Amino acid sequence: MPIRYETQGPVATFTIENGAVNPLTPAMHKELHGALTSFLRDKEIRCGILTGAGERAFCAGDDIKSPRRDLAPAEQLADHLWPHAAEGDAPHDFSWSRDVIGMERYKPIIGAVNGWCLGMGLIYLLTLTDLRIASTTARFGFPEVAYGMGGAGGSTRLLRQMPQTAAMWMLLTGDPLTAEEAERAFLINRVVPPERLMEEARAVAAKICRHPPAAVRVEMEASYRAQDLGRTEAIAFTKHLYRLQRLGLAGGGDLLEGGFMYRRDDRA
Repeated sequence: MPIRYETQGPVATFTIENGAVNPLTPAMHKELHGALTSFLRDKEIRCGILTGAGERAFCAGDDIKSPRRDLAPAEQLADHLWPHAAEGDAPHDFSWSRDVIGMERYKPIIGAVNGWCLGMGLIYLLTLTDLRIASTTARFGFPEVAYGMGGAGGSTRLLRQMPQTAAMWMLLTGDPLTAEEAERAFLINRVVPPERLMEEARAVAAKICRHPPAAVRVEMEASYRAQDLGRTEAIAFTKHLYRLQRLGLAGGGDLLEGGFMYRRDDRA
């Protein structure tokens, strides 16, 4: 499959694998949704790594050459409002990407970027990963604005992830950022030589996996949900999550988390 999902111990790896530059087809969005669902449901998996196969690209975005059905305007609107109708195993458009972006996820994923990361590939990097490591060959960009396809800044909430001037430069000029520029703009955490990319990503994943899964889950949910709450609500919500976590551990029993039970001594 063009989305290769593998597990090794407590770490899962998602690899975008589709030719030289790894473009995304409609079916690949559906495959990614299925892989993420498996990842989130598996209590033995503590962390993920999202990467692209080969050296040329992490992902060059959606494959605009993918065949599409010739639909009347009313049918196109229906497809937008009610996606996945009568598609079988072969989606005819890219609407599964909306389901992927909309998934609620409180299990960490590390992005490992090699080569070009463009368009939908960059959208997935920004919405599906929490930490990001790039090789020196990485390039990040949204070239779609030149073709009348703006909107990536809103779907990724890019201005929350990097300074406004850096984000708007990328969005309005369409110019890509080098790995070093992306690191300075806080888009990524670290730049490493290409041969060390996956080694570094696995080392960071191993560090995360050493922590109690409940603590990682609480930290992620508190951090992400608090962004959309007022100060008072954010403090109260975080206190509730923290107290529930501590009560579960102090009781010496199992702690319910995301539908799964974890023992107090459940550490990797």
